[in-house]
Amino acid sequence: MNHYETVFILNPVLSDTQIKETVQKFEDYLVSKGAEIVAKEDWGLKKLAYPIQKKKSGFYHLIDFKIAGEEIAAFELEFRRDDSVMRYLTVKLDKHAEAWAEKRRERVKSTKK
Repeated sequence: MNHYETVFILNPVLSDTQIKETVQKFEDYLVSKGAEIVAKEDWGLKKLAYPIQKKKSGFYHLIDFKIAGEEIAAFELEFRRDDSVMRYLTVKLDKHAEAWAEKRRERVKSTKK
């Protein structure tokens, strides 16, 4: 099982309920394919560097997970099929990136307390 991290941007016109349902849909898809979800983060509404689909902001979400490599293409196909997703990026983490992601999660936890 390889370690991956996916960041995706959702359309800013979605309601809170629609956002939660969309994120849950992708998490459920991963779990159904045998993935282990390591962490997930809601980064909230952020301004985009450039307009995407004539929108200037979007809801950012991150999912950190472990899954077999052959499942990634089908997972990304789910993003392309969903109209509420404006952009997505899936990255395979090496051992250094995994360590950095763990430090980032610990830093985020300590600032929320």
